[in-house]
Amino acid sequence: MERGRPRRIGEQIREWICLIARTSPAECGLTGFSTWSLTKLRDHLLAEGIVAELSRETLRRILHDGGISWQTTTTWKASPDPDFIPKMRRILDLYDQPPEDGRVVCVDEFGPLNLLPRKGKAWRPRRTPRRLRATYTRTDGVMHMLAALDLATGKLFYRIRTRKR
Repeated sequence: MERGRPRRIGEQIREWICLIARTSPAECGLTGFSTWSLTKLRDHLLAEGIVAELSRETLRRILHDGGISWQTTTTWKASPDPDFIPKMRRILDLYDQPPEDGRVVCVDEFGPLNLLPRKGKAWRPRRTPRRLRATYTRTDGVMHMLAALDLATGKLFYRIRTRKR
């Protein structure tokens, strides 16, 4: 290779780089961060031997040419607890097979907060998203209900707060 003349990265390598950029670092066995920055992606590609050398600018151009852009995404946050799946299964089993002589009490630890998607960032195929209009308005606040079901009698006990702002 002549000095000052860059090597050409093959088309298969470019597609592979775009594929890796669209996956999460956890899928590649990396922990400590949830999305790729150009620097982290570059370091990963070098460490795995996918490319011998690569600048951040070249990586940015490869992603741009591949139709990949850095976008705000709407995602649901997952639990960082490593025992989340077994705990979730135990709770769902209680719903399916409640104890004969006991009761199941469910508690929402967040209280009256709405479970909403949170914004994040990720490399995604470039597109113009269609705008989704809101389907409701909350001009008078929201109502909250606190309820308990007595499994022995089948009675529902509840309290409704009429307005919360």
